[in-house]
Amino acid sequence: MRDRIVNELGSLPRSRFLVYLMGPYEAFDLEHTLEDADPEAIPESVDFGTLVGSDHDLEHDEAALDLLLDVRDRLRTEAGVNAFLAIDVDVPLSELDAASQSIAFARASNAVVYVVPAVGDNLGVGIEVGAVLEALFDDDVPDHHRERVMFVHESGVRSAMIAAVRDRWEARIYSYEDREDLTRQLRLYVRDLIRKERTGELPRLD
Repeated sequence: MRDRIVNELGSLPRSRFLVYLMGPYEAFDLEHTLEDADPEAIPESVDFGTLVGSDHDLEHDEAALDLLLDVRDRLRTEAGVNAFLAIDVDVPLSELDAASQSIAFARASNAVVYVVPAVGDNLGVGIEVGAVLEALFDDDVPDHHRERVMFVHESGVRSAMIAAVRDRWEARIYSYEDREDLTRQLRLYVRDLIRKERTGELPRLD
């Protein structure tokens, strides 16, 4: 799977350092959320651009995917690593179902990063998190895979999913304030993994 991903993504300074980015591709359903919310708890306005650092004219249903695409592109240009989303690799569902694809991508990658913005519909992410972490943290999987997983959520996001990630898998969990902070943290995380592979603290995947 590693060779297949690298061949599809193309050449970069660190083409074989794969960073699999996971997160919601769609925003949550605001109208449905407001129908069930306490009227006094609803803010006067919801600025989706502020929530994820997007341009203010960005449609809210595009904001979550836009964040992931921007982070992917900046990791590729600023860190030179092959960051990718599942939609970047052409694996037909008839060949491998979506859950199995995520597990295969994660196992093939040098780093796996879950990004959870406040604006995102995180139900699907929660399902993927459970499936992939169960696979990566299995007793038969080498321990070094656990160091390659990072879970980062927008400041203020609270959920049972985050608590489960911390308690069940003891995965690294960080928060970010805005898009710049998110990208900076991911660059530092990737740089640390590259250093560990170079010094032998982590084995190379090739």
